[in-house]
Amino acid sequence: MPSEHSSDVKFEIGHVLFIDIVGYSKLLITEQSDQLQTLKQIVRGTEQFRIAEADGKLLRLPTGDGGALVFRNSPEAPVLCAMEISQALKVHPELRVRMGIHSGPVNEITDLNEQANIAGAGINISQRVMDCGDAGHILLSKHVADDLEQYPQWRSHLHDLGECEVKHGVRVYAVNLYTDEVGNPQVPDKFKRAAVEAAVSAAKKFQINRRHVFIIGAAILILAALGSFLFWQRWKAKTLAPTSVIQEKSIAVLPLVNTSGDPGNDYFSDGLSEELIAVLAKIPGLKIIGRSSSFLFKGKSDDSRTIGQKLGVANLLEGSVRKQGDRVRIVAELINATDGRTLWSETYDRQLQDVFAVQSEIATAVTEQLKIKLLGAPEKSDAAPSNDNLAAYNALLQGTFYFRLSTEEGTRKATEFYGEAIRLDPRYALAYANLSSAWRLLAAGWLGGAEAKEAYAKARNAAETALSLAPDLSAAHEALGFVLLTPDLDFAGAEAELRKAEKLAPADAGPKTALSILLAAQGRLAESENMARQALALDPLGVTRYLYLARILIGGRRYDEAEALLRKAVAIQPAASRVHVHLAAIAVLRGDATGALQNAQMEPPGSWGNYALALANQIQSDRAAADAALQKLINEDAVDSPFQIAAVYGLRNEPDKMFEWLDRAYTERDPGVTQLLVTPFILTHKDDPRFAAFCQKLKVPVPTTVITKP
Repeated sequence: MPSEHSSDVKFEIGHVLFIDIVGYSKLLITEQSDQLQTLKQIVRGTEQFRIAEADGKLLRLPTGDGGALVFRNSPEAPVLCAMEISQALKVHPELRVRMGIHSGPVNEITDLNEQANIAGAGINISQRVMDCGDAGHILLSKHVADDLEQYPQWRSHLHDLGECEVKHGVRVYAVNLYTDEVGNPQVPDKFKRAAVEAAVSAAKKFQINRRHVFIIGAAILILAALGSFLFWQRWKAKTLAPTSVIQEKSIAVLPLVNTSGDPGNDYFSDGLSEELIAVLAKIPGLKIIGRSSSFLFKGKSDDSRTIGQKLGVANLLEGSVRKQGDRVRIVAELINATDGRTLWSETYDRQLQDVFAVQSEIATAVTEQLKIKLLGAPEKSDAAPSNDNLAAYNALLQGTFYFRLSTEEGTRKATEFYGEAIRLDPRYALAYANLSSAWRLLAAGWLGGAEAKEAYAKARNAAETALSLAPDLSAAHEALGFVLLTPDLDFAGAEAELRKAEKLAPADAGPKTALSILLAAQGRLAESENMARQALALDPLGVTRYLYLARILIGGRRYDEAEALLRKAVAIQPAASRVHVHLAAIAVLRGDATGALQNAQMEPPGSWGNYALALANQIQSDRAAADAALQKLINEDAVDSPFQIAAVYGLRNEPDKMFEWLDRAYTERDPGVTQLLVTPFILTHKDDPRFAAFCQKLKVPVPTTVITKP
């Protein structure tokens, strides 16, 4: 029977983010104060915090070494907030923070000091989940992970860890959240220790004495460590060492450091860094490294020689940005990567509206120092609004920040910010081009049916508007080229646009990668490989560049070369999506059942993970498991992955089903159909008359010979 006082306790469901600083008690008093203040600024600077606080949907519970935030607006709010915090912490390596998230009952109470406080299972469990992690981890309770699992955009970021024992013998189930940009992909120490203890316990059950357990365990650990070290050294040597003579006229723009004291301004410093890359990419004769490679060094302390070798450049441009009010202070420094010498440096204290002129001045200084002749001054940044409206520029940068998150929520926010930039400057060509890319990504990655068609229509309209405003804008030609590629499957039209984009920005890896995809779709594999290698040279640490090149080589049955590239991608980014599924495919093609299953299990959960397991299970001895894996792919990913389902049926030698799903992929404009001529599981049926008919529908030739090296 409820207590007579129970009506005084009002429970509600809260979505709790618990945060603390790892090793806080070991810090000096002054360090504790400084780190807490920095963490407070980072947390308060997140958009999720500001939105919830403005709506009156946020409760705060301070603790000695961190605190808890209780969101009452959305289960996704604490997760998105944690991702924003993790992103901001990249520029504060001294601040070692871990986070835990749970949704559960919370209630506001009054403590013994008559102060307002928060209690309840929501608080307790989120703290216990957090206690399972190490610095950098964003851990979720199983309840939260199960809720997010229902949405495709989250699946690839969720990684089960299992149960963890915390204080008083309590066990909680935790899930690790991480992406390419945020979180910590490493298994927490508590789970590693638990695995070792379980192994020792299992050994004891087989009546192995304690001395044997120690000897065997030590031997296993030593061999594993030695193997991992040798593997890493081998792949590091292959991956990070320069593969060719470094060009003298080559440069990488490292992410400019935000020194404003407000982590909320990271989008501005990151955006300015990207625009400098874009401006320099237009200069003929200058090799400029792409964003995805350069930004791997954000917040890192590698020396200039190491960075230069990893990126394959002779020069580095680095510096800082301090944005305060309507003023901006930009410090830029050009460094010789080999010996660390400063070749040139300058400090710009300007009005914020002069930021575009500063970009041009920096580009001019770089060309002068590298003795590159220009036919006039470098072009003005494409990011400059036509009406010099700084609010429009600010909205553009915020849109790009969210677009880079590569989540459905982030991409939707990007469309909103790009739309706001256009509202403030209706002739803002780059905003239209970026809006097109965002709508297309939404359609291709997360939407289906009528929603996808509407998003594609918006993408096409935005790209065409961008071109009408700026016919020489590379990003606009690239955006329209992608729409013509998918969903239109107009390969000739797409090639015309992408060639223009590549010509306008010869040092930009983006148009080259797009052209490589297009050429592979047409069966022009030698040309595609050549373009993919050019893109890789401009973005040597970009995992997707290795992936696209490997896919071409798989289509040409050059499996050893493809595997070597994919292994390099794993060395750069072990948890990257889509890499292990291709390694699994290679193992399947070789008939290596064990290797196929091992690689498939390493692909992050989601549609690509389901595809990998479906492929791998087809060559195992358990037919029931093979059927179940395929059925799971169909049940969960029929809307997103009809082409991949067709490929599995091709592997199963069920051509009727394969062509049925290929037709569905074509009807629904699945981007996967552009991979038709590089997918061996489907190419094995190229002698079937229906294959020739399908190629005719795509207006591509039926392949007759194996690719040779370009």
